[in-house]
Amino acid sequence: MKKARWLFHARKLAGGMLPVLIASPCSDASEVSPASADKAAVHATQKGRAAFRYPHLRADDRLGDLLNHPAFEGFSHRMLPWDGRAYDEAMPLKDIDRLLPYHTHVEPAVVVAALNRMVDDANAGRTVFYDFHTEEEKRVNPAWRHTGLFFFRGQPGAPFAVIAPGGGFSYVGSVHEGFPYAEEISKQGFNAFVLKYRAGQGGRVATEDLATAVSYIFQNARSLQVGTGGYSLWGSSAGARMAAAIGSRGIASFGGSPLPKPSLVVMAYTGHSEVTASEPPTFVVVGDRDGIAPPAAMETRVAALRRIGTPVEYHRYPGVGHGFGTGQGTSAQSWIAQAVRFWEKEIKKSP
Repeated sequence: MKKARWLFHARKLAGGMLPVLIASPCSDASEVSPASADKAAVHATQKGRAAFRYPHLRADDRLGDLLNHPAFEGFSHRMLPWDGRAYDEAMPLKDIDRLLPYHTHVEPAVVVAALNRMVDDANAGRTVFYDFHTEEEKRVNPAWRHTGLFFFRGQPGAPFAVIAPGGGFSYVGSVHEGFPYAEEISKQGFNAFVLKYRAGQGGRVATEDLATAVSYIFQNARSLQVGTGGYSLWGSSAGARMAAAIGSRGIASFGGSPLPKPSLVVMAYTGHSEVTASEPPTFVVVGDRDGIAPPAAMETRVAALRRIGTPVEYHRYPGVGHGFGTGQGTSAQSWIAQAVRFWEKEIKKSP
């Protein structure tokens, strides 16, 4: 049955207007007037589109099912962690943690639920992926083919969050630290974008991609139906360094437009030593068993921010290591909801 459902999609995509061909009456063409034929074709097309739905993924599905899923055509490789890698398409999605060496508590059900949210959005006719570089720009710099934004919609006109997943600047763990965050944030009514940035080129290059992405959202805010006031930057591990760097120096310092600093920076399990005279309110989380970004490193930054009067909320979760993502099934599992509440509080303070 599973093989058949993918065959159906392949036929549909290859045929272009195949729903018309399948649903059209089998009567002789001479018996149908041109006008009635046009009406029948339109009706068949609409009926085919209404009936057609991209299937949900399951934890037992294979990586190839994701890579070849018609809802993700043209960008599926940018959903996965590693740039330019030939993946084992037979690997089950429930084993996706094997692609995330710096991460823990990778829950297949959480990963698949976030992927299926994008499938649902595609079924509703919503664009889920945006390139923020033109084809001409990507010809000049082919590495930009590995960038883009995934959009999880909240309420039209609501503020937006941009999420930079981690991966030690070697890979981008969107399936664990990006899409699941965005799903939770959008459920609270906010708009959420997940950034796919260039990996393997260090923190400066990755942060430039974040600055470019925020600039793109501001430039296209009307068509995206997002509010630009009170936006926030979220990051985990390496991604949190990116968010904090822009919080300290601003978008323009990394090649973006001269835009306001974020109203909030969310830092999950990483340190950042730079502190400027004006830092955004900051929400900080870490596990007490984190051997990569020890709580002491986080607490040093928290203390420095508080000394200059920056509002900070800090949570240290027991029994949790590095890269815990949403923290589902751990003491950290409510942290995204806590961060959203802190964000809402800071937005209310804005003039």
